[in-house]
Order: sequence, then structure tokens, then C-alpha cells
Amino acid sequence: MAKDRAKFKSHLFTYLTVNALLWTIWALTGRPAHPIPWPVWASAFWGFGVLMNGIGVYGGFGRAQLSEREYERLLRQQREGRV
Repeated sequence: MAKDRAKFKSHLFTYLTVNALLWTIWALTGRPAHPIPWPVWASAFWGFGVLMNGIGVYGGFGRAQLSEREYERLLRQQREGRV
């Protein structure tokens, strides 16, 4: 679980750094008359991926958390069976 959280933090840092760079490039270069800035697409889709990764790591829906819950459930059943 700690490894997954460290990977997520690294992914989040990379996302924030690259998106800050993209938005800076967009702001410093000539802006076309298009109503939607081009960095929106990278920020939105990549951001969705980061969000889903964060939910999986911190939301308790990841494989490690499910395995741990199942292990704890089996331990409880075993203890109840012995008593």
C-alpha cells in the first residue's frame, strides 16, 4: 500500500509540473481565437486518470485493500469458529 501511495504522489507531482508548464507555454505564446485553450484537453483527461488513481489508492477500492479486507474477514471467521 505504501508503494502505491508513493507512486500516486509521484504521478500527481508529474501531472502538476507538466500541466503548469503547458499552461505557461499557452499563456506566453500567441493565443489563437479558439474559445477553448489547448492545454484544457491534457489537463482534463490526464487529470481524470490521476483522480481515478487517487481513488484507487486512497479510497479503499484498490486490490491491496480488498485483499487485506478479505484476509481480515477470514481471520475473524477463523477466530469465531475456534470459540
